[in-house]
Amino acid sequence: MGHLDHAAFGWLTPLLSYAMACIGAALGLRCTVRALDATGRSRRNWLLTAASAIGTGIWTMHFVAMLGFGVTGTDIRFDMPLTLLSLVIAMGVVGIGVFAVGHGRDRVRSLLIGGLTTGIGVASMHYMGMAALRLHGTVHYDPVFVALSVVIAVVAATAALWAALNIHAPVAVALASLVMGAAVSSMHYTGMFAVSVEVVPSSADLPGATVMQFVFPLAVGLGSYLFITSAFVALSPTAGERAAYASAERLTEPDERAVDVAPAGFRAARDPLRTPAP
Repeated sequence: MGHLDHAAFGWLTPLLSYAMACIGAALGLRCTVRALDATGRSRRNWLLTAASAIGTGIWTMHFVAMLGFGVTGTDIRFDMPLTLLSLVIAMGVVGIGVFAVGHGRDRVRSLLIGGLTTGIGVASMHYMGMAALRLHGTVHYDPVFVALSVVIAVVAATAALWAALNIHAPVAVALASLVMGAAVSSMHYTGMFAVSVEVVPSSADLPGATVMQFVFPLAVGLGSYLFITSAFVALSPTAGERAAYASAERLTEPDERAVDVAPAGFRAARDPLRTPAP
């Protein structure tokens, strides 16, 4: 069996991957909160943004963590189509769960369906990403740790969606995002502890791209997307702010009709240069 190193760069990749998970969770929760206060097309757009944010954050977390993964005795490559498919799965399945919560009438049932679907989406993304791994040898999984990682993913997703439904204060959402980030990272490393590799030494070239050639640039691009979208959400007014602004506009808008129907004497008093008609 080859020796596995999950943190080849020390604490850098675990901490950076945790940060990406937290950013994706925070953005997804904020978008879900905005969606619940909106209707029609606006709700749909907020839910789509939430799904892309959570899916992107989870995917970026996984592959940033994989920057520090190494196996003694073999190089590592990644199959590009499967790697991209894992990103599509992450956003697609998470989107199903988010829409279940955003449009469901029975909150308890919607939460359970959404949490289960989103959790399975997180786990599917992880193991699809692992299926994209190419090395000289065979990858084996401990079924107990695999099952535990799926349970952690489902519990984390359900807790996050519960927070989106019940916690609207920005500080509380931020705390919930830290918890979800920790849970997602725990799911990742639990799944990685399930891995063992039987190395078969070979001098043949491995197919696919190295993590620096393909995954790292894509992770940087998706990370930039999360930061830019976070800024957009932070600057967008909430439903309460829009309602307050509209109310203030109504209060400050002059009532022209009152001027039109005022008696002539009052109009003259208001404008001494104007002589009332006989």
